[in-house]
Amino acid sequence: MDMLIEAREVFEYEVSYGFFTLGWVDVELLPDTKYKEKKAYHLRTRIRSNSRVPFVGTRIVNYESIFSYNDEYPFSHYFWRDDIHDEEYESVKIVFDREENKVHFYEYGEFDTTLDLVEPASGGDIIFFYSRMFAGIEEPYHLPAFIEGEKGIVTASSSSSTERRSYDAFDEPIETYLSEGTADVDGPFGFRGRFRSWFATDDLRVPVEAHVRVIFGNVKVRLISYERNGSS
Repeated sequence: MDMLIEAREVFEYEVSYGFFTLGWVDVELLPDTKYKEKKAYHLRTRIRSNSRVPFVGTRIVNYESIFSYNDEYPFSHYFWRDDIHDEEYESVKIVFDREENKVHFYEYGEFDTTLDLVEPASGGDIIFFYSRMFAGIEEPYHLPAFIEGEKGIVTASSSSSTERRSYDAFDEPIETYLSEGTADVDGPFGFRGRFRSWFATDDLRVPVEAHVRVIFGNVKVRLISYERNGSS
C-alpha cells in the first residue's frame, strides 16, 4: 500500500460494448486529507458516459472515498456519490462508524439504514487497491462491500501464470495476471455477478482490463491512459 500511495497514479479507462464506446472511467488519488484529525487519503472515481450513445445522454458521476490503511488492508471511512450531470451532490453517503461498529447509509441527505460493520469495510471502490495486493497470488480474497444500503462480498482469485496483452496506455505489449471473481452486490450501472480482470506484472500490479456485466450487457473496461506523478 505504501508503494501504491506514493505512486500518485492517474488512470483513464474506456468502457466498450462490442464496437461501441459507452463511456470512460477516470481514477485518481487526490491530495492527502484528514479524517477525525488523522491523516487519510481521498480516492476519486469518475464515470463519464458517451453522449453519442442513444438513450444514454450525458452522465457524469463521481464516487468519492476517504480511506486509510494498516499493515493488512485499506479500509473506508466515508464514501459519497455526486451526480454531476444533475447537480445533485452527496446523493448517496455512507459513513463507517468504527466506534459503534456500524455502517450508516443516507440518500439525498436522509437517513436510510444501518448495518453491522465488517472489516475491511469498503464503499466498493477500495477494491481498486485491495485486488492489486492479490494479483498473481493463487490465494482467494474476500472484500466486504457496502453499497446502496446492503452488504455484499466481492470474491476473487488470481493465477500466477502470465499472458501478454496490448493496451493503448503502453507503447508495447505487457505481461499480465488474470483474476476471476464474483460480486454479489450491485455496483455502478448495475454491475453484479461474475467478472474477469487483468493486472500488469510490475511492482504496482496496475489494473489494465476488466470484463463485467452491467445493465447494458457484458462490457470491457480497458486502460487507455496511465500516469505516475509520485516517487514509485
